[in-house]
Amino acid sequence: MKISGFTIVRNAVKFNYPVLASIRSILPICDEFIVNVGDSEDETLDLIRSIDSPKIRIIQNTWDMGQGSAVLSLQTSLALKECKGDWAFYLQSDEVIHEADLSKLKFWMRYYLNRKEVDALRLWWFHFYGSYWRYRIDFGWYQKQDRIIRNNNQIESYGDAFGFRRIDGKRLRTRLGFCYLYHYGWVNSNEAMQKRCANAAEIGFMDKNKNNTFTGGYGDLNRFPSYWGTHPAVMKALVENHNLSREDFNLLRKRLWWNPLFWFRPRYKTARRVKERIT
Repeated sequence: MKISGFTIVRNAVKFNYPVLASIRSILPICDEFIVNVGDSEDETLDLIRSIDSPKIRIIQNTWDMGQGSAVLSLQTSLALKECKGDWAFYLQSDEVIHEADLSKLKFWMRYYLNRKEVDALRLWWFHFYGSYWRYRIDFGWYQKQDRIIRNNNQIESYGDAFGFRRIDGKRLRTRLGFCYLYHYGWVNSNEAMQKRCANAAEIGFMDKNKNNTFTGGYGDLNRFPSYWGTHPAVMKALVENHNLSREDFNLLRKRLWWNPLFWFRPRYKTARRVKERIT
């Protein structure tokens, strides 16, 4: 069994995406890793080259930003076409896998390798927000998504690279991978988030008519559930050096020091869903 990892990235330095942590998180179980690097206004290409692994293969493209948010799925599909593995493991540049889940994911890929009725493995999501110790479960924040797909030339990325679909139009046949994907796209400084949101609105990923400038910041983090588990080891420095997360963790510890979850640090999220959007 051969596993290909793949991703797309552009202006990772400018917008402070944890792309190195993302790639390194699954590199140990990958036989190759394809990185589609778009024409950037910063040192993104040098950043990817700094990984210095024989598994990394870089392709460079000029992204047509006039295509709107569809440019993301088009570039994702280009990276997928370069994959040679039986499975193609896709991570966006702000998505990370915990090292404790790697062996499980490899087990499920091997288990379903010859079961052709399975197109993809679906992962549970943690959408961290504002702090590395808070996550969102309200309306609009999807909680499962397909990230490991069978590499058979019958599957493509679609929309804004939200997910994947079969080329024949039939529904993607998925199985749950029983592991978490850690999404860190909404944990950053207010300044960085303002830049990201403005860029997302510019390419059509967000509605320009809505307030996506992030001028209001994250607001009261107590609106969101708290996370007590560990983070992927590749994120250690980023977690420790994030001021808002450090302050939030200290407040949670003072308030909930008695909670067994704080001491045993289980990796889990609540099954409760909030149907309305939290503003």
